[in-house]
Amino acid sequence: MASDQTLFHCCLLTLYIIALPTWISLYFLQAPYGKHNRPGWGPTISPPLAWFLMESPTLWLTFFLFPSGQHFYNPKSFLLISPFLFHYFNRTVLYPLRLSRNTTQTRAFPVSVAFMAFGFNLLNGYLQARWVSHYKDDYENEELFWWRFLGGLLIFVVGMWVNVWADKVLVGLKKQGDGGYKIPRGGLFELVSCPNYFGEIMEWFGWALMTWSWVGFGFFLYTCANLMPRARATRLWYLEKFKDDYPKDRKAVIPFIY
Repeated sequence: MASDQTLFHCCLLTLYIIALPTWISLYFLQAPYGKHNRPGWGPTISPPLAWFLMESPTLWLTFFLFPSGQHFYNPKSFLLISPFLFHYFNRTVLYPLRLSRNTTQTRAFPVSVAFMAFGFNLLNGYLQARWVSHYKDDYENEELFWWRFLGGLLIFVVGMWVNVWADKVLVGLKKQGDGGYKIPRGGLFELVSCPNYFGEIMEWFGWALMTWSWVGFGFFLYTCANLMPRARATRLWYLEKFKDDYPKDRKAVIPFIY
C-alpha cells in the first residue's frame, strides 16, 4: 500500500539523517553506562534487564511483520533474515544471561538510554524486516543473490565470532578479583581497544552486502556512527585510568587504522 511505502521511505530517510548527529554527539558525550557510568540520567535498571528490553524489538517486531510480507513464502527471505535474528537473539537473550551470571555487576543502566535504544531498534527492526520480507525485489536473480549472500555471510560470521568472543573476555574480566576494570589482553585486544565493536561493524558490513540495499547500508553507516566515537572514548578512558600500563599503540576499533 502507498501508506506503507511512505512510512518505509520516511523511516529509511530517518535512519540516514540521525547518523551524523549520533556521531557528533557521541564524539563529545558518552552514553552513561558501563565504564562511562555517571549520575544525572534519571532512574536506572539492571544492565541485563536493560539489554533484554531495548534489544527485543528486533525479534518480536520481525516475527510480527514477516507474515504480512509478499515474500513470506519465499525460503530465501527466511534464509536472508536468519543472520539478523541470530545476532539479536544473542544480544537480547544470551548476552543478558551472561551479564546476569556476573555476580560482581553493580553498575546500573539508565532507563533514558535504554528507551532511546529501544526506539532505534523499533525503527531499524521495522526497516530490515520489511525490506527482507516485502520490498526486496531481486530474489529471482539466482546468481547475484547467492554471491552476495554467501560473501556477506562470511564477513558476518567472522564479525559475530569476534563480537561474541570479545564480549566474553570483557564479562570474564569483571568476575576476577573485586570486579573492577582490568586491561584486556590477547587476540584482537592487542591491536584495538574495542574488538567487540570491530566485530559488530564487520557484521553489519556483511549484512549490507547480503541485503544489497540502502536499508542494509544505512544500518552499517549508523553502526559506524554509533560505535566508532564510543571506541575512541573507551581507548581514552583506558589510557587515563591505566596510564603507562596501557599499550599506547592500540587503535580504538579498526586494526592499524582507527
